[in-house]
Amino acid sequence: MDISFNGYDEGIVTFEAESDVQVGQPVMVCDSGKVKAAAGAFCGICTGLRNGYAAVQLRGYVKVPYNDTLAVGYKKLSASDGKVSEDTSDGREILVLDIDKSAGCAGIIL
Repeated sequence: MDISFNGYDEGIVTFEAESDVQVGQPVMVCDSGKVKAAAGAFCGICTGLRNGYAAVQLRGYVKVPYNDTLAVGYKKLSASDGKVSEDTSDGREILVLDIDKSAGCAGIIL
């Protein structure tokens, strides 16, 4: 791709992290000021971990691994096993901008 959406409206917040959180995976709030690996609707993507704290991107453009098939446009997404997938019943509506099938990643705006 000759264009880049990186850096668009990034909003990163620090949370305390449960032990199951990994960089690059969707996370969800599980307690006051704390996140865990997402299983369902997610609030953002973990962009960094240090000393029990996670930097979580809550808005802006980010690339995420995805399950199954996914198309561009507004889609309801949820997460499981560190990947996002379309979930029309419980997902959060998110804009899917681009899909890299060879890398298994989708570019989304949170």
